[in-house]
This record gives sequence, C-alpha cells and structure tokens, in this order.
Amino acid sequence: MSETALTVGEAARGKRLDRFLAGEMPNFSRAALQRAVAEGRCAVDGCIVTKPDRRLKTGQCVRLSLPERGSALQPEEGNIDILWKDDNLIVCNKPAGLTVHPCPSCPENTLVQRLISRFPQIGRMDGLRPGVVHRLDKDTSGILLLALTEPVRLALSEAFARRTVHKEYLALVHGEASETGECREPIGRHPEIKVKMAVVPEKCGGKPAHTQWQRLWLAPDKNTSLLAVRIHSGRTHQIRVHLSYLGHPLLGDKTYAPQAVRNLATRQMLHAHRIAFVHPTTGERLAFSCPPPTDMLAAAMRAGCCMCRLVLTGCPGCGKSTVAAILARRGLPVFSADKEVQRLYAAKGPLVQWAVVRFGDIVLARDGSIDKEALFAAMQTDALLKADLEETVHALVHDALENFWKAHEEAGAAIACAEVPLWFECGWHRQKAHNTMTAVVSCPAAKRRSRLENSRGWHPEKIAVIESWQWPEEKKSTAADLIIDNGASLEQLERETELALTRLDARLHEEETSRRRELKRCMGMD
Repeated sequence: MSETALTVGEAARGKRLDRFLAGEMPNFSRAALQRAVAEGRCAVDGCIVTKPDRRLKTGQCVRLSLPERGSALQPEEGNIDILWKDDNLIVCNKPAGLTVHPCPSCPENTLVQRLISRFPQIGRMDGLRPGVVHRLDKDTSGILLLALTEPVRLALSEAFARRTVHKEYLALVHGEASETGECREPIGRHPEIKVKMAVVPEKCGGKPAHTQWQRLWLAPDKNTSLLAVRIHSGRTHQIRVHLSYLGHPLLGDKTYAPQAVRNLATRQMLHAHRIAFVHPTTGERLAFSCPPPTDMLAAAMRAGCCMCRLVLTGCPGCGKSTVAAILARRGLPVFSADKEVQRLYAAKGPLVQWAVVRFGDIVLARDGSIDKEALFAAMQTDALLKADLEETVHALVHDALENFWKAHEEAGAAIACAEVPLWFECGWHRQKAHNTMTAVVSCPAAKRRSRLENSRGWHPEKIAVIESWQWPEEKKSTAADLIIDNGASLEQLERETELALTRLDARLHEEETSRRRELKRCMGMD
C-alpha cells in the first residue's frame, strides 16, 4: 500500500476531486483514481470522501492510499513481430487468429500476455488491457499501437478520441465496389443477435460512424474488390458492418457475410495496413505500414482465377468437330452448338411447335422432327422468317452454353471448350468475358468444300449460300486469339491442337503472373 499527500493550490480551487488527482498523478488512469475514491481510499482534510465529483477548496489536504499497482495477467511466451519501439510505445504486426487482450471467452494466449513477457513494464499497469489504446478483431491482422507507460497510454487514447490517428486497412470484399465511396450510417448492437453489431438508427442506440474507401483492384470477373479503407471513428466491427450493409461483405467473414462469401477465405480478409500519429512524448509525426499476410494474396488470386472458356470456331468444313474431339480425348469438357441445335430440332424438341407455327407443316419430317432441308429452303425465300428463326435458336443455344460454362466452372475445371460455328456472326465475341479465348480452325477453301460435298452431301449452291451467311475465314482469323492449322493430315492436326493448348497455357500463366504482380503492388508486398 502506498500513500500520497497533496495540497490543493489556488489553480485547483473548485476542481473535481478525480480531475485534481488525475492532474497530479499522471501515471494512473482517471478510472483507477475514481475507483480508489469510491472504495474509500481518499481523505480530504482527514475525512473520507467517496464521491469523485467532490469540489475542492484552496489549501485542503488530500490523501490517497493505493494498493501496489500491476496487472494480474501472467506473461506468456510467443512470437511478436515488432515494427518499432522506444521507451514509451511499440508498434507491432498482429497475426490473424491472435486475440489482443484477455476476455471471458479467451482468458489466455493473447498478444498482451506475450508482450508482458518481453516488456515487463506493461504488467505494472492496471487491468486486463494494459497498454492497449485500440484493438483489432481476433481474425484481423495488421498494425497495432500499444503504450508502455500509463501517461503515454492516456495520451494515445486521447489522440484516438480526437481522431488525430490515421488508420488505413486493406479489405478484400465481394462484388464490384465503386472506385471511391463512404458510409456514415450509425452503428450499434444488433437488436436480436447480441454478438453482432449492425446499422442502427441513433434514436435506437446507434452511434455515429464514418468509413471511407478507395478501390485498389478489381478481379477480372468483377466479383471481388480490394479496398483501402479509412475509418474516422472506431466502432466495434465498423468496417465489416458498413461494407456488409452496402452489399460488399468481406471474404471469409463468418459473422457478416452470406455462406457463399464466407467460404471464399478461411478468415475475414481484413488487414490493418497503415497507421500515422504524433508521438505523445517527442511530438514527432510517425507513420508505419505493413503488408498483409500471404493468405490475403492467395484469397485474391483465387478470386481472380476463373475457368478459361475456349471457343472453337471457323468456316463450314474446317474441322472444328475434329479438334473438339481431340480436346475431349484429353479430358476437356466440350460443348457443341450443332448438337444443341439437333436437340432443339428433334421430334418433340423445344423448337418443333414454334417452327410449325412460323413456317407451316412443310418443315416437319416424317418422324416429327424439323426437316433441315425444308427449313433451309424456307429461310432462303423469306429473310424475315430467317432472321426470326436465327434470333430464337441463337438465344436458346446461348442459354445452354452459359449453363455449360457455369456447371464446369463450379465443378472446378481449369479449361472448358465450346464448338460454336457462328460465334462471331452471333456477336457473342463482343460480350466475351476476360477469360474467353477464341480459336479459329483454319483450312484451305478447296479442302473444306470437298469435305462438305463428300461427307455431308452438300451441293455447291448450298455451300455458297451458307458461307455467304458467315464471316470469311480471313476475318475470323483476324479476330481470333489462336489459329489451329488444319491444312495437312490428321496427325498434323493433333500436333497443331497440342501446340494451341501449349500457347493457351502460356498465355494463362502470363495473365496469372501479371495479376499476382499487380496485387502485390496494391497490397504493398513488393
């Protein structure tokens, strides 16, 4: 037990007792002094006083008895990534998964207990949060500022309260966030789930909160954004609540994200990236930054990695189907637009009734399917009906193709292939996603026409008409990403297809490397 005797000077006349004590005893927090007064450890002119707001008079003698100070926390061994330290404070990089200070749900194995082992002076401060001036959630990584003395703790706490400490986070969120934005919605305890926070009107207990962000990176499929987030207030779970409220929950956030977004990472993808403040003792402006752990880069890379959609196209008779069969034998999922049209035209198929209404019974074969020759003849005589048929068929094939892409991407395929003869003519190349590559199978015109006449029984007039409805090979080749030459033997076509796959793999690797480089730059990991 230690006893301190103080005399009230003229400058302290009329002051509250707790404020007088806090000014005279800067090594103690005001809360600790208020607690001591309430416990009857303070006397004014020999009389015990238990009210901290007691007003003082000049010349009074104030005596305060305090037990030996110190935290009841036991030091623990553990790694600490110290970014900077002096006799007054430390800046460290807290790993994800480590709680900052003890609490009922986590009484041990905390950052504070590790720090006490290395900096014993922290243990001489009161309470279960000695030295703590701000906190990070357990699964949030990054920069944390801690005080080594009580006066510095009080000064830093005051700086946080005045909002003069600049804090910036990196957040990996779901969806295409705007390039810049902010949220000023008040935050309070969730009205039904007490372990959660939520946007709550101030009249219902919400407190003002202000979050700003700038988008640093957008995944190629626009489903994930990397944000630099600045908070101007320090509400519990503020970034997680505000971004979730705006429809951009953090990847891996088990509390505020829907299940599908939770599964995209093993923890909430939030990292305290930068901090800047004025040193409470020296007055120097200090700034620190720390790159995120590799799990954030890995999550962003996974989010930006989509299945490659390889489209095979070319002129009639070029050998598209043969190349598709080669790819199928190599294990690639393959879609055929021609086979999908056959399904639409089959007896009782989706287009039979429609074709009869539009063209009449003349387009029906004996088995109830659509007679392709009769349909071809009708299309030649009526341009409007031709356009109507193409619009309907192309829309149905496109839907089937999108379902094919989606199913195999969800199954985890790296590459899927679709043979689509009219890819360019339908205009689908204009809406192609970042992960779509087009390969044109090139073949000399004479060889193509010979193959169509001999294997399909097409007469020259039909070949000429159908080719007139399509882009010429030169135009298709110019618009393509890859060319597969089918001007020689089947064995040579196999080799050309293999070379095309090799070129495709190299291009995908180049894109992945570029994406990784860009992400590392945005995350400060260079």
